[in-house]
Amino acid sequence: MAQHKSIYTKDVILVMAASFFFMFSTMFVNPLINGYAKSLGASSAFAGIIVGIMSIAAMFLRPIAGNLTDKFSKYRLSLIGGVLIFIGVTGYVFAPKSGWLLLFRLINGAGYVLDTVCMTTWLAFLVPREHVGEAMGFYGLMNALAMAVAPALAINVYQKTGYRLAIIASAVSSFLMIITINFVGNHAKPKKRAIEVNASKHFKIIEVKDLPIALLTTLFAFPYFATQADLVTYAEERHLNIAVGSYFLIYAVALLVIRIGLKNLFDTVRFGVWFWLSTIATAIYLVLLAVMKSNWEMGLAACGMSIGYGVIYSVLQSTALLLAPINEQGLASSTFYLGLDIGMSFGPIIMGFVNDLLPIKYFYPVQLLLIPLMIIVYLCYRKRLNSAISHH
Repeated sequence: MAQHKSIYTKDVILVMAASFFFMFSTMFVNPLINGYAKSLGASSAFAGIIVGIMSIAAMFLRPIAGNLTDKFSKYRLSLIGGVLIFIGVTGYVFAPKSGWLLLFRLINGAGYVLDTVCMTTWLAFLVPREHVGEAMGFYGLMNALAMAVAPALAINVYQKTGYRLAIIASAVSSFLMIITINFVGNHAKPKKRAIEVNASKHFKIIEVKDLPIALLTTLFAFPYFATQADLVTYAEERHLNIAVGSYFLIYAVALLVIRIGLKNLFDTVRFGVWFWLSTIATAIYLVLLAVMKSNWEMGLAACGMSIGYGVIYSVLQSTALLLAPINEQGLASSTFYLGLDIGMSFGPIIMGFVNDLLPIKYFYPVQLLLIPLMIIVYLCYRKRLNSAISHH
């Protein structure tokens, strides 16, 4: 029991807190940036480019971040990432024209990429390898809570203060992240031997062993981010009398309860069990969103998403780290996040086209086509994925 509790050291708690702050900072801006760009004179098309440029740039920057993370101190890179996020977000506040937002969005995106990769790897460095699953479960919870709370809070603050003053809250959060990591004692410097091994290798785009992780991450993230982007519009177009603003708060609370209940099961239960549980839950929440007419159905859908996406998010993240060699943990993390970037970018984009081509009632039934794709990927790589927990 003492060994189990020992993973929650001061350093682990501080890294988790810092991860919440930087994710909160980034997600706080996301629901505001489109309207803010238009208020500064951007056309709808240019505003869309400003919104999407961060995720698109992230796809190209992930491999660089992964390779750097395996060669340098996680603290140093996380600090650089935090400073870039702070500069980018502060730049939004003072931008005189919409064109400046594109520049600051790229700076913000570069920092976001560095911090997502470095801090995941940093946390894995701080805990015993046999407890990586549990650590990633709570790390994922911090990210998920930030993703759920920040957008809801941002909209409420913006409605009372306007864009510029609201975005200051995002800058404060990124500054708190910078302060927090300076109290972490273990800076996770790679061992000299690991640096020499990585230096002797060619630059890698992805960790090949984690290819199925990237594919599954994309497929599970697709409906999550499509829902995040379009749920309000979906409810309005279907004339649903529901408290749609509560959806992601219900999701966050359900995820908090689930993660606490699962405890260290992420380290002992094989991947296949989590996969089937999350795949079934994904199908259920997509059906519920397709047919919902009341707050009860919406709440059940949010709970289903907490299993269908919230649980598998942590499982995929920890499995990526366990499948990769110790000296390529940064590359493994960047491969996982590359899949997330693709789902985050193309989920809303593709469903936007679907929404233009088909009646709104088909928005969620169409996404059920993802279920057989998930199953195909899993069946092709099930032996590799299920062997991950034996790599402790």
